[in-house]
Amino acid sequence: MALVEQRFGTDLQLLGNLENQHDRDIGRDLRTGPRQETGQIDLQTLTGVASFQQALLLRFLTRAGELSQLGHPHYGSRLHELIGELNSASNRNRAKLFVLQSLADEPRIEKVIGISVSKNVSDPTRVDIDLTLKALTLDTPFNLVFPFFLEPGVTQ
Repeated sequence: MALVEQRFGTDLQLLGNLENQHDRDIGRDLRTGPRQETGQIDLQTLTGVASFQQALLLRFLTRAGELSQLGHPHYGSRLHELIGELNSASNRNRAKLFVLQSLADEPRIEKVIGISVSKNVSDPTRVDIDLTLKALTLDTPFNLVFPFFLEPGVTQ
C-alpha cells in the first residue's frame, strides 16, 4: 500500500461522484460492486486521497449540528443556510466564511492555503468553491472544487 493511502486510510464509499458532488442521493448512500478477488457483491471503499476528498465533501453537505446527538456537535457546515438566496457577492462571501468555519474543525487539515467562491458562468444558481489545502499527511497541496447550488435564487 502506498504511503498516501496509508496516511488517509480506507473508508466506505458514500458519494457517487467525487468530482462533481453536490447532493447525496438521499436513501442510497452505500455503494456496492463486485469484489475483485471473488466477484461477489460487496460494499465499495475509497482509499487514500479519494477517502479524504469524500470526507471533506460530506462535511460540507452535512448541516452543522446535525450529528450532535451522535456526539459530533461541530461536524458539518452552514452552507445549507444559503439555499434560496441570491448569487450575490455578499452571499458568496458568506459561503467562503461557512467553508472556513467547517474546515477549522477538520483535524487532518494543517492550513488553508487559498479559497475562492465564484459565480458559475453556465448556471446562475451555482457557485464554485475552489479550495487549496495543506493536509497534515500530504506533502503537496490538495485542491478541491466543490459546486454549491443556491437554487431557486437568481444572480444580481
